[in-house]
Amino acid sequence: MKTIAVYCGSSCGTDPIYVQEAKRLGQLLAREGIDLVYGGSNVGCMGAVADGVLESGGKAIGVIPEKLSNVEIAHDKLTKLHVVNTMHERKAMMADYADGFIALPGGTGTLEEWFEVFTWAQIGYHNKPCALLNINNYYDPIMTLFDHMIEQGFVKPAYRDLVVIENAPEKLLQRLKDYQGEYIDKWQ
Repeated sequence: MKTIAVYCGSSCGTDPIYVQEAKRLGQLLAREGIDLVYGGSNVGCMGAVADGVLESGGKAIGVIPEKLSNVEIAHDKLTKLHVVNTMHERKAMMADYADGFIALPGGTGTLEEWFEVFTWAQIGYHNKPCALLNINNYYDPIMTLFDHMIEQGFVKPAYRDLVVIENAPEKLLQRLKDYQGEYIDKWQ
């Protein structure tokens, strides 16, 4: 695993643990020799994960739409910063760089970006792991929603197994390294 895409909030959240764990994930990525590709901001959890990578000697690649470069405040110390025209370009470039995907706590943008790559895994566009770092049990409601969607017949039970979820960055990263995904034919 060479590069991991991380989706997370440009906000810090209400509990300092979100920023602390984002930075710790970044430090861990750098120690493991795994490059980061992310949204390119220097604020919130986004800035923390990039700072963790950079302070630990790793490579951090940012991809930010020009419209957001001032709103999210583009990080000026990255290994490389790509300024693109649209969110679609941002997401496509991040997906192309990445060998796996992690969502840290964040808002609707974080969920939208992660669910897109997760959906791509479901329909066979890629076989890369899609993970949730469940800091402070943030993603428990999402997993409850998955169970509800399965119970109601809208999601196959096997798709829930495609979600790699852990509370600690070390365990999550190990599971990503060990990941052996397989395509599940939706219509069979």
